[in-house]
Amino acid sequence: MVQEIDIVSFLKTNTPLIDVRSPGEYEKAHIPGAVNIPLFSDDERAHVGKVYVQQSKEKAMELGYQYVNPKLTDFIRLSKQVALDGKIVVHCWRGGMRSHSFAQHLSDNGFVDVSVITGGYKSYRTHLHSTFDIPFQLNIVGGYTGSAKTHVIKHFQQIRLQAVDLEELAKHKGSAFGAIANYVQPTVEQFENDLFEVWRKLDYSKPIWLEDESHNIGGVNIPMNLFNQMRNSMVYFLDIPKEERARHLVTEYADIDPEMLAESIRKISKRLDGQKTKEAFELLLEKNFYEVALIALSYYDKSYLKGIKFRDPEKVFIIPRNDTNPIENAKKIIELNKQHERNKTNAI
Repeated sequence: MVQEIDIVSFLKTNTPLIDVRSPGEYEKAHIPGAVNIPLFSDDERAHVGKVYVQQSKEKAMELGYQYVNPKLTDFIRLSKQVALDGKIVVHCWRGGMRSHSFAQHLSDNGFVDVSVITGGYKSYRTHLHSTFDIPFQLNIVGGYTGSAKTHVIKHFQQIRLQAVDLEELAKHKGSAFGAIANYVQPTVEQFENDLFEVWRKLDYSKPIWLEDESHNIGGVNIPMNLFNQMRNSMVYFLDIPKEERARHLVTEYADIDPEMLAESIRKISKRLDGQKTKEAFELLLEKNFYEVALIALSYYDKSYLKGIKFRDPEKVFIIPRNDTNPIENAKKIIELNKQHERNKTNAI
């Protein structure tokens, strides 16, 4: 017998999940951990949809059965590789005919516990967006480009603080130089799904640390309801000399193909004056990465200052530091954060 399970209840389990949507739907975005066993190929799905619109639901169903029948044995075989002790959850886009038909086929062929997600993938997306409406206790690690903010976030993770590395999830470092590691970014929707997979496991009653980011990280976007909260949260701003930050950038990027660095400079050339751009390219040819970094920082520092002006100045705490040592800088941020928490408690 096929049962229904709502998305909130499913996410509390470790039950294996089958996504029966087409490969194209799955590739665009899917629930992390879901295994794709498509009922239809992309072309088959398009054909069935066309017949549904141009002819009738009955004709579309008839065509669908023609496509599916030769695959029924494979569905059982592949599902057995996914299921845990005969237990499996299935979903499609809206929890409709595709998932119910697939689930019923499994139930009729020896699977003892088969469920369909009520509302399908669409209900998952609705739940995701509503979750980011919850008021969180966010703390933001800020600082000019090259301040090793990501390393501070990673240190927080190592010492068991709740910290989320948005750039790691986005596969991008968040600037014109962010894509030079040659990672393929997820789609906007998949980035949200991957972020939610990490986020839903956090304790919302405790502080969550994030790096200060623009709304977009490369080609993906932070969900707007979360981003708005980030903009209104405490920022612990590491104020580190430009020279130290340039040295840090050299260690981060010097092994990258110089042509990729050149392409990144081209992206910001309109914001640099012509002479500075020419200088940067000449220095790059000489492999003088330190001086290239200093020129790039002259652009990024102005850009960051412009962004920080949109924040409440009473929520921005400047922390002067001599270098980019992430462990020592993390300690200083934690110390200041504890002081703020004590002050809030005393005020109450």
